[in-house]
Amino acid sequence: MIWIPGGTFLMGSNAFYREERPVREESVEGFWIDRFPVTNAKFRRFVEATRYVTFSERVPTQEMYPDAAPECLVPGSLVFVKPPGPVSLRDSFAWWAYVPGADWRHPQGPNSSIAEKDDHPVVHVNYEDALAYANWASKELPAESQWEFAARGGLDGAIYPWGDELHPDGRHMANTWQGRFPFENVAEDGFEGTSPVDAFPPNGYGLHDVVGNVWEWTKTPYAPTDRAQKSCCHAEARSPRETLFVVKGGSHLCAPNYCLRYRPAARQGQTIDSSTSHIGFRCVARERR
Repeated sequence: MIWIPGGTFLMGSNAFYREERPVREESVEGFWIDRFPVTNAKFRRFVEATRYVTFSERVPTQEMYPDAAPECLVPGSLVFVKPPGPVSLRDSFAWWAYVPGADWRHPQGPNSSIAEKDDHPVVHVNYEDALAYANWASKELPAESQWEFAARGGLDGAIYPWGDELHPDGRHMANTWQGRFPFENVAEDGFEGTSPVDAFPPNGYGLHDVVGNVWEWTKTPYAPTDRAQKSCCHAEARSPRETLFVVKGGSHLCAPNYCLRYRPAARQGQTIDSSTSHIGFRCVARERR
């Protein structure tokens, strides 16, 4: 873990999406934070130690989803599926599918695996799953203000964790989408899906993957700071429950033509009982763990 000294910073942005407004001054006390998002290898150790079963591995009940057909009540999760050609960017169901058998061990479905991906961020974890891991590790999920302060890496007011240029000197600094979302990814950064958590340079505090690769859960309930736009990067949850928590940082599915959210100020609300192929997490602690 890395120590982040407390301080005051400008949180949010007035330049991009409404839910990030307004820019305001926030203060945080010092804290420890994971250098990387939690990886498949670390999450596996947690599961082996506790026999924990994630949300996407459990059989949904009719009580939880009264409007669902019985044949639809099977374990699974939301998976990004690239459409064959252009689709309306207003319809996220054109690229999100509920895939039976998709879970953290099988990120694209039952015929996929995380073999040779121990150093990739764990995905298909909902809020409860992330919280369970944090409790087991004697850590916590970060507050949104902690997460954003750490992600900025000491560059208060900059667009990205490394400055104001997306590709300084032509370099890719994070795992994001290049090409026309959602049907064409030319993968100029070397990755079309998730990537190893140390594949790109750290920010000024030494943290990797604070933007791109996967969104990250926080413990902060979601409320728009201004008039929020509909989420660009995930489909509606399969559950009628409406509790939302903030996710931060954007993912490998964020693209300039659709979801310019690979920035510390970017934020979205995610239902706590939904898991997807592009959301993970990292932890914080009051004392070093």
